[in-house]
Amino acid sequence: MRTVCFGEIMLRLCPPDHLRLLQTTTFEAVYGGSEANVAVSLAQLGCQAAYVTRVPDNELGHAALGAVARFGVDTTASLFGGERMGLYFLETGAGRRSSKVLYDRQNSGMATLEGGMIDWRTVLQHTGWLHWSGITPALSPGAADAILEALQIAADLQIHISCDLNYRDKLWKYGKTPAQIMPQLIDYTDVLLGDANAFDLYFGIQENSEAALLQRVAARFPQLRYIAMSSRAGHSASHNTYGGVLYAGQHVFHSPTYELPDILDRIGSGDAFMAGLIVGLQRAPADPQEIVTFAAAAAALKHYVKGDFNLSVETEIRSLMNGNMGGRVNR
Repeated sequence: MRTVCFGEIMLRLCPPDHLRLLQTTTFEAVYGGSEANVAVSLAQLGCQAAYVTRVPDNELGHAALGAVARFGVDTTASLFGGERMGLYFLETGAGRRSSKVLYDRQNSGMATLEGGMIDWRTVLQHTGWLHWSGITPALSPGAADAILEALQIAADLQIHISCDLNYRDKLWKYGKTPAQIMPQLIDYTDVLLGDANAFDLYFGIQENSEAALLQRVAARFPQLRYIAMSSRAGHSASHNTYGGVLYAGQHVFHSPTYELPDILDRIGSGDAFMAGLIVGLQRAPADPQEIVTFAAAAAALKHYVKGDFNLSVETEIRSLMNGNMGGRVNR
């Protein structure tokens, strides 16, 4: 099944060796962004993936699309435009010092996107799935209009639609709150990934128990077929535990919980989880336990892959699912 992912790709600049932004004189540069991360993960897992974004028509814009296309993702529907490439700076934490992200995205190609710029009926031809995230409507009114157009046409074409709520407090700066924008977009969506904080900020839904929270979200959006949550505990910046939850058919399914010491790079782990969900839902929709277990294992492995993209393949994910904790060399 062909999956189209829509959102902004950025140039990520990160000081080496856990240096702080105030200390560094050099940056490691890679490209990434939530929806691009999902597209690359899908391609790594053998799925037909396409990515739609808008980048400036310069070397950085072309390099960004090339960084995604090199992994087998179709980027031909992406647009060129805008004054500049969006940037984000990552200060990687260690021990008791948390990681930190600074955004520099004003006037980027996606931030200046307007409704009507993308021919969604053409883009979504021969497509079975559309994926988006809450980052896109947070960028600007025009980006919010563009995702609404995409969702309306995808719904008309009876395409499956997934969303990762991906709340980013630093992005909602144009006078609208998430609660004013997101509910009408989720009305078109049938697979949702979020957490308790996002469910509260976007929909005003709070509950003390996980099951009650998921039931409330399902009641608010009855068209949802699946609702997923990731579960993370941060012992330190370098040591987390991670698992996943999937609500399907009024039942709650849990993945194993993974201990993740000596983390290399947790950025993109939620996107790896989302990609694992999509793969599972496309290939084994009748087995929710398998789906959430696969997705959580994919996310766990991403913590040990540097950069935004999860470059783990299915055999590696299934090896972890089967108990191989990485202590043996594959020869």
